[in-house]
Amino acid sequence: MADQDHTPISVEEMAHAFEDDGGPVDLSPYSIEDWITLAVFWAMGLCVFLQFFTRYALNNSLTWTEEIAANCLVIIVFLGAVMCVRLCRHIVVDLLFNFLPRKLGRAIEIAVDVICIGFFGYMSWLMWRYIGVVGTERMVTVDLPRGFVFYTVFVAFVLMLLRSVQNFVRDMTNRKTVREQAAETGYSGV
Repeated sequence: MADQDHTPISVEEMAHAFEDDGGPVDLSPYSIEDWITLAVFWAMGLCVFLQFFTRYALNNSLTWTEEIAANCLVIIVFLGAVMCVRLCRHIVVDLLFNFLPRKLGRAIEIAVDVICIGFFGYMSWLMWRYIGVVGTERMVTVDLPRGFVFYTVFVAFVLMLLRSVQNFVRDMTNRKTVREQAAETGYSGV
C-alpha cells in the first residue's frame, strides 16, 4: 500500500468533481416489476420510519407498522428476484463457463435454463396450493387478508417462470447466451 501514488488535489477540484454531467439517464433496463418493487420499497421505508417515529419520538408505537413492513419486505424480495431472473443477476459460479469449451459451456447454460424453468414452474404450483390452504387467513394487527402477500409471491414465481422461458428462448435463438450478454454489457435480459 505504501507504493500507491496519492496525488494531492485541492478542495476546489474535489467540489467540482461532483458537477460532472453524467449524461442522459437510461431507464430502458427497467421493467414494470422493477417500478412496482420500488414503490413497495418506499412504502416499507415509510412504515419503518413511522414505527421509529411513533416509538421513540411519541413514546407510543403503532402496532400495525411492523407487520406491514415485514409483509412489504417479503414482496420486495420476491419481486426483486423477478428482476434478477430477467437480468441474469442471480449468484452463479461462472468460472466454470470461462474454462470450458464454448459449446460445452453453452450446453450447460441451456441445461441450467431448463432446470430453472422446472423449478419456477414447480414453485408456482406449490404456492398456488399453499394459497388454497391458508389464503383466507387475516393479518394479526390489521384486518386485511394475508392472501394479498401470498398472491404477490405467487405472481412473482409465475413472472420468474415467464422470464426464464424468455431467457431460454433467447439462448436458443441468439448467437450469445443471455449470461454472456449480461457479462459484456453490465445488464441484459428481456
